[in-house]
Amino acid sequence: MTRLRISEIFYSLQGESNSVGLPTVFVRLTGCPLRCGYCDTTYAFKGGEWLELAQVLAQVADYAPRHVTVTGGEPLAQEACLELLGGLCDAGYRVSLETSGALDIGQVDPRVVTVMDLKTPGSGEVEKNRFSNIDHLKQTDQVKFVICDEVDYHWACEQLQAWDLDNRCQVLFSPALGRQDATQLAEWILRDRLHVRFQIQLHKYLWGDVAGK
Repeated sequence: MTRLRISEIFYSLQGESNSVGLPTVFVRLTGCPLRCGYCDTTYAFKGGEWLELAQVLAQVADYAPRHVTVTGGEPLAQEACLELLGGLCDAGYRVSLETSGALDIGQVDPRVVTVMDLKTPGSGEVEKNRFSNIDHLKQTDQVKFVICDEVDYHWACEQLQAWDLDNRCQVLFSPALGRQDATQLAEWILRDRLHVRFQIQLHKYLWGDVAGK
């Protein structure tokens, strides 16, 4: 019997990625092997509730959504996440996965849009990046850089070029809230003619830094 440890299941607007603004059900799995300095979901490191896969799918269905995002913590830290992703796709949802990029994405259902971080030096977890994941990226996937400062920005630009990321998939640059001025990051992107999508965390501007939103 497949079980997952669930921190929360909630309905909100997607705050990031190229589906920003769309009503979405979020399934947040408990647990994460990383400790990024800017993490805003530390409550998901432990606790949560064990649910059977069928119970998770039933709770998602109650919202009658089109879009579902599986997130964490680090959802791939639970082996059953792969089965969850497949089950959500089978149910007809448009499914995305938010992952740190520290764990293998090679077995993720190809119907899933993978939104994968590459951790910058400012995160404190740059050494956890699993660069072999880049070979598994599809054109429908997205790579996200959370920028803490100018050092992070230049590091991200180096990765963008070294891995030809903007020709592999969509690339997202996001300012770390409280650490990198959003307008300044936008100006750098325009100055350097980068082929990336600038984004801010919409949900935080609407509701603040609270769980369940």
